[in-house]
Amino acid sequence: MENADQRDHGWVINARGNDLAGFLRSRRERLTPVAAGIEPGATARRVPGLRREELAELAGVSVGYYTRLEQGVSGTASGAVIDALAAALQLDPAEHEHLRVLAMPRQRATRPRSRRSKLRSSLRDLLAAVSGTPAIVIDHRADVLGWNRMGHALLAGHVDIDAPDGRIRPNIARMLFLDAHHRALYRQWDDKAHVTVAALHQAAARHPSDPELQHVIGQLATDSPEFARMWARRPVRTCSYYQRELDHPVLGRVTLGNETVALPDDDQQMGLFYARAGTPDADALTLLAQSLEPRVAPQTLAAEEKAR
Repeated sequence: MENADQRDHGWVINARGNDLAGFLRSRRERLTPVAAGIEPGATARRVPGLRREELAELAGVSVGYYTRLEQGVSGTASGAVIDALAAALQLDPAEHEHLRVLAMPRQRATRPRSRRSKLRSSLRDLLAAVSGTPAIVIDHRADVLGWNRMGHALLAGHVDIDAPDGRIRPNIARMLFLDAHHRALYRQWDDKAHVTVAALHQAAARHPSDPELQHVIGQLATDSPEFARMWARRPVRTCSYYQRELDHPVLGRVTLGNETVALPDDDQQMGLFYARAGTPDADALTLLAQSLEPRVAPQTLAAEEKAR
């Protein structure tokens, strides 16, 4: 049973209606009457956001129906109602889609998930083929399914390179919040953290019955107050490209492009890190690649020279 702190932070995801209710409430409380085009009344407000009746009027639905949605009593909504609520709440496209996933359970139903994601052999081959570019594959739980040598050296050189094949895989979210070495890698840690929490929120909406995902979220909320606070804000954010400023233990300060490629067949994604040719950042990646090349013993070099 969750305790009071867990209820306050809103991280328990075992009820679909509660997810929808919490998201609607968070966005209603975020939107001020002025931003919504509502004239301020004569009476003082207890909270800065919209009242339920104001949002219901803006969306063209009854107050009773909207109240049931926000209380988690009515867990579904039609496409027209979703669009009207999204417009009234001034949601961005990513938030609009998240609301649609939460409010239309039939679209949320996905094939039963195994307790452990698998890395396709073709993806393992692809990771090896892009050996000169740091690359990593994670699943919807943020578990690391695989990385190439460059990806491992860039992001988690302090972790066993074969850890993704072990019983307990590295998890990017856990590392970000609970691993001091990985956390120190990101100069804009807050931005990376918010993106990660948003990704987990969206994954929880797509896979509401995934016990492993719930375990990851629950552990983070328990062990990291920062995660719990970010989770309670219910961030939603979708972007395939980022610029990462890193403080790497070997390379020092380096700025890299981070392209995220979705793999929809598996609900996995591949992250690629690169720099524009001819820049100091590209030189740093070359240095990283060279540091991973097998070292030849001096006696072996002498023997090869003598054979010539």
